[in-house]
Amino acid sequence: MRDGTETIIGFARTVRAAGGPADTERVQAMLGALDHLDVLDPADVYWAGRFTLCADPEDIARYDRCFAAYFGGRTARSGRRVPPPAVRRHMVVPSPRTSAGEERATDVRLATASGVEVLRNRDVAKLNAAERAEVNRLIALLAAAAEQRRSRRFEPAAGGRLDPARTIREVLRRGGEISALRHRAHRTRPRRVVLLIDVSGSMSPYADALLRFAHAAARAGGRGVEVFSAGTRLTRLTRELRHRDPDTAMAAASAAIPDWSGGTRLGEELREFLDRFGQRGLARGAVVVIASDGWERGDAGLLGAQMARLHRLAHRVVWANPHKARPGYEPLAAGMAAALPYIDDFTSGHSLGALEDLARLIGGAPSAAKPPPTRSGGRGGSSPLEERSANARRA
Repeated sequence: MRDGTETIIGFARTVRAAGGPADTERVQAMLGALDHLDVLDPADVYWAGRFTLCADPEDIARYDRCFAAYFGGRTARSGRRVPPPAVRRHMVVPSPRTSAGEERATDVRLATASGVEVLRNRDVAKLNAAERAEVNRLIALLAAAAEQRRSRRFEPAAGGRLDPARTIREVLRRGGEISALRHRAHRTRPRRVVLLIDVSGSMSPYADALLRFAHAAARAGGRGVEVFSAGTRLTRLTRELRHRDPDTAMAAASAAIPDWSGGTRLGEELREFLDRFGQRGLARGAVVVIASDGWERGDAGLLGAQMARLHRLAHRVVWANPHKARPGYEPLAAGMAAALPYIDDFTSGHSLGALEDLARLIGGAPSAAKPPPTRSGGRGGSSPLEERSANARRA
């Protein structure tokens, strides 16, 4: 049953990556329900997951898409039969030396044939056409929702700060009798997310998957998400990636990018972004994601200076380098070394699983891999006072 459990856990992980409330408690509830059902019956698996992994009606459509994508079939809601999960039974034949009086033991093991778990950690640069199409479909299901920040506006709350205006209105409504105190709390709103995708020649094996991830983030975050491509020119792709269909959005983005698979001038492109957009508000207090391998054909010192500017403006700087997942990787490229002191989270973006981790970082999850500290002990040698001042501005 171990392999069957791993299959269900992998499915729950897919639902959670798509934005569903598939936490540990709900996964345990689904496994407990399947203890009393037939794990080989697709209808039993579907309804066990739907009753445990969905918290409200809005989760059902997302759950159906994940079920169809993971198990490669249609959902029971459509009224059609759901094909069973791709499993097979392996019969262990007893040894001929077993005595006739002994009961012939049969070990039935569930072995998943679902390609999702296999593809999750596969480098997208090494996928064939069929595998790439499957990964693209799963990337479209990702919900890269931004982390929440406190707004200056207030809303009614059960406790917290006293709300004098509402309290006085309640007193006047009751003829001067004080019946209850009213309270208020700060509203929350999503932070702005800015993605800068390197589309140079060295990043061409990963640029398509990263742009599809940006499309999923733009759909999940709405107007709070901005997307740019960087190479020899800076191109704003936010409008092109607003299309609902991923393939249509990718076609529009490809037509808009004039320097696809060209060179890399990250320092100049980052300076242009900050001068035209970032300093005026897009980067201020935002989560900025830079997807690049750090190969800089221009001045690495310029890139370091612009990263310092970006770090002072942004709430969080995330760098996704697909080469980071390679064994023995070290950030030796001049551009990567110059940018590293100003990065809050250093991750990879080479696989579906890595993109799921990137989505969680955008949502505010803590990073498991922080960039190594510089020799000066801080971010480019900044003093603690400068760090506190920068953090206050970014908040």
